[in-house]
Amino acid sequence: MVLRKQSFIDFADWNPQSNDVFAYRFPQTNLSTYTQLLVRESQEAVLFSKGQVLRKFGPGKHTLSTENIPLLRNLFGIPFGGKNPFTAEVWFVNKTVPLDIEWATDGMKILDPDYGQSIPIYARGTYGLKITDAERFLIQLVGTIRSFTAADLTRHFMGKLVSKTKSLISSYITANNVGINYVSSHLDDLSDFIQQPLDEFWEGYGFTLAGFYITAVDIDTSTELGRKIEQAMANRSAQGIAGYTWQQAQMAEVAKSATAHGTGAGGLMAAAVLMGQGGGSALGTAMMQPNYGTMESQMQQGMRQDMYGQQIPRQTYAPGPRRLREVFCARCGKKHSVEEAFCPSCGKKYIPCPNCGADNFDTAARCVKCGTYLSDNSYEDAAYCPQCNSPYIPGKNRFCPTCGRKLG
Repeated sequence: MVLRKQSFIDFADWNPQSNDVFAYRFPQTNLSTYTQLLVRESQEAVLFSKGQVLRKFGPGKHTLSTENIPLLRNLFGIPFGGKNPFTAEVWFVNKTVPLDIEWATDGMKILDPDYGQSIPIYARGTYGLKITDAERFLIQLVGTIRSFTAADLTRHFMGKLVSKTKSLISSYITANNVGINYVSSHLDDLSDFIQQPLDEFWEGYGFTLAGFYITAVDIDTSTELGRKIEQAMANRSAQGIAGYTWQQAQMAEVAKSATAHGTGAGGLMAAAVLMGQGGGSALGTAMMQPNYGTMESQMQQGMRQDMYGQQIPRQTYAPGPRRLREVFCARCGKKHSVEEAFCPSCGKKYIPCPNCGADNFDTAARCVKCGTYLSDNSYEDAAYCPQCNSPYIPGKNRFCPTCGRKLG
């Protein structure tokens, strides 16, 4: 940047040292009709005066004159020719594409379809923006500041960005029945799903969203609930790997306690169960082995385990009157009236839950919102995982929704 100490500026340019600066205002405003304006590649210069845009300049070397800026004659009464001073602001806009602007959401809750529990999660990633309309960008965002950086942009839009991103992530997870254990394999699809609505949002400020990437969606362990859920999931994974159930783990704890605090028949029996020795070895072996026949019987009778490994009965719901007036489409996430048989945005047929009225896919066994079983023969049509004996839908589930084993 070069400034010559005269009554008006002869030369103006901007040589940015970083792509983090989106726009820069030239510090001097006393220009003349002979001022040379140098605009570098990937830049655009915008000349403002008296609240009006006089002209935009692309890459190259330009002379500010009444020939190429006719408004100078109207605003300042400058005659054609001559070296006439005037006051104006020169803004340089950086039109390169920074792809390393970081974003992150705070905690939000989703209903995990695998566990049937509300789980707190967070998401983070990066995005890149390109200024396509310098005039709109400057008028709406810059104002009177000297420069506008990526950090300024993040502070200005973080609230709106987080709100929209959280809503879209929740819609995608609900519509596609994606559990927290499998969301990492959907990050590319989830990024594409979010990019289009956000691109429309940024367009209103003169930007094009050059890239939007989600790098992580995970349990929010900053809360007590998140820490408990993470520990419960870790315990369940350890049980699956080691080959014992939650009940067996509790039985072992009881045996240890009895052995430590008593030497009577209860203590001896507990020791036999725990160590498989003496007269209780057969009993201990029998108690410590999973009874898959009993588990299958419980499954067929509607029993299942929650995410903490405890047996809970299958929930049944009586169909009730639908109180919703609008629902979110299970495919595109757009809201429409319950009176419309097909989504006006994507054309998907509205398949209501008999209990809450939420939209579902025709292949869904349970409602994505309230968990109601959508078919009375959900369990009769199901097959059972050979590893954990959990039910799954043949032809739909490639992996067991409970233990993750690949299914034939």
